[in-house]
Amino acid sequence: MKAAFTRERVSAALGVSTRQLLEEMGGDGFWVGELSSSALSTATAVIAFAQLATADGSAQDEPRIEAGLNWLAAHQNADGGWGDTNKSHSNISTTALVWAAFGAAKQDAVYPEVVGQSRQWLQKACGVDSAGWEKYLAESIRRRYGKDRTFSVPILTACILSGRMGANGWSEVPSLPFELAAFPHGFYGFLQLPVVSYALPALIAIGRAIHRHAPTKNPLLRFLRNRLEKVASRKLEKIQPENGGFLEATPLTSFVLMNLAALGETNSKTAQRAASFLRVSMRPDGSWPIDTNLSTWVTTWAINGLHRQSNLLSYEVRSVLKEWLLGQQYLCRHPYTNAAPGGWAWTDLAGGVPDADDTPGALLALLALGTIDSRARRAGQLGTRWLLGLQNRDGGIPTFCRGWGTLPFDRSGADLTAHTLRSWSAWLPEWQGAFRTEVIKAIQRGLAFLQKQQRPDGTWVPLWFGNQDAPAEENPTWGTARVVLALRELRDRGFEFAPEVLQRGKAALAGLQQADGGWSGGSGQHLESTVEETGVALEALAGTSYTSAVDKGVRWMVERVENGRWLECAPVGFYFAKLWYYERLYPQLTTVAALGAVLQGSVEFGDVPEDGSLESEPLAEMKAWSPFSRGPKQKD
Repeated sequence: MKAAFTRERVSAALGVSTRQLLEEMGGDGFWVGELSSSALSTATAVIAFAQLATADGSAQDEPRIEAGLNWLAAHQNADGGWGDTNKSHSNISTTALVWAAFGAAKQDAVYPEVVGQSRQWLQKACGVDSAGWEKYLAESIRRRYGKDRTFSVPILTACILSGRMGANGWSEVPSLPFELAAFPHGFYGFLQLPVVSYALPALIAIGRAIHRHAPTKNPLLRFLRNRLEKVASRKLEKIQPENGGFLEATPLTSFVLMNLAALGETNSKTAQRAASFLRVSMRPDGSWPIDTNLSTWVTTWAINGLHRQSNLLSYEVRSVLKEWLLGQQYLCRHPYTNAAPGGWAWTDLAGGVPDADDTPGALLALLALGTIDSRARRAGQLGTRWLLGLQNRDGGIPTFCRGWGTLPFDRSGADLTAHTLRSWSAWLPEWQGAFRTEVIKAIQRGLAFLQKQQRPDGTWVPLWFGNQDAPAEENPTWGTARVVLALRELRDRGFEFAPEVLQRGKAALAGLQQADGGWSGGSGQHLESTVEETGVALEALAGTSYTSAVDKGVRWMVERVENGRWLECAPVGFYFAKLWYYERLYPQLTTVAALGAVLQGSVEFGDVPEDGSLESEPLAEMKAWSPFSRGPKQKD
């Protein structure tokens, strides 16, 4: 790549992307973002409101049902099915739920073509178009999720409640042991529940509904469940946040509400709060997102990406962000997951739960915001301790709870472990004595985990990101980029590990580059490069010996910024058992972080001063930017 191109155009592209990201900051001093509307979420909300109306005879939610169905009809894919987002391929789970939503609302006659096409899609997916095909639908859904019943049972139950599974529908859904919710939370990991740790509300509400409509034939178990129904119901009410939204998630909250309605408990406190949450969560166009927002997640990502541009944020902004972040740390045990104090959730709202991706992100952001005073140091130590308590026996880091490794989304993740190791090593200079030794040992265990998780081709696979076009819907680009970035930082901070682990990772990441210079979720000509995946790959490889790959990637990204396509989102995120989403800020976050890393990491890209500051004209103009004054506008 020619120096003229890098100096003039890379710096300008970074300036454009940085300004756009800064303008996204809200007046309260943090980022909120915007999650994609979800056909699956919209369908579950419609079913929940339809069940509520059937149970109590109220017409209160008829406008919401109508708006939701109109949105679903308008966003049907050309093949007759639905994907999780408007950019997602049709899948059997979402299509079945949308088909069920029209049935629950008794609107088949109003939308005959939409319903007919969806039925044909489902029959084709099941390989059966004869009478009784619904039984094969149930088999297909169960097969999609395997032994993990977190999503298969809620989907089947929703179809049954909507009248889509015939007279014997309840025989197609396996029971859920809701009675286990009566045990203290510390036992859950040993009990090997058939749902993931964050799906306890679904276990309780859906398990009770199944028990009511299709009780077990085992008389002792039936007696036990009868006796423990009230205990489980009280547990559900206890773990529900004040605003009614479990995990701030429309699907989970909807599944709970529709099953409580089926139990005749529409007037219960839990049902009323859940309905209230769904009402306020509906968007003006009649859709629902998968979650309210990822405010903490995108804010820490923005802080850490902008940090490469020294003194960009004013002291006032950094102070506001610091106070806001400190205020988001959980300082008491969480009622939902029983998590110890010290973690951060993905959102500042009531339904958030502390997790092992947002906590290291927040810890790194606190360091990026400047001087660590006594309050920030206490928060850092508490957050570090929280992550230490989460580390599994295998040395890896799970999302929410230690020891729930039975199901895929409860296992240790390479992306989570890499993020945690970055935060532990960055904070290490602040610690002394026994605590410092404990952190070092935890880092060494985490490094051993990452080494074991590296695949023969040199890649790692993340837990919470994927690519719908890649084999097994995995995303080795994302996982490898996150681990490579962590290993480079750990090496620079003096940690020793087999050098070939990092070398193979960098080589694999460079090898995943597409012919056009960008990155997708893996290798293969059928995969389209995205801003998000190119961004994380560039950030990880910037300043390495893979200059050819970086040069081509930078050119791809700069051209995207120049032609305006850099704001296009891709559904790379996973939420709640492979539920796809995209976030409007992800392209901006990855672009700013990547171009900042490239300019900071190599003198070839802009002759960066030794202090790492980026003083090209578009950036120098924005120094000490503040959302409260909105700063100077970019020159024409």
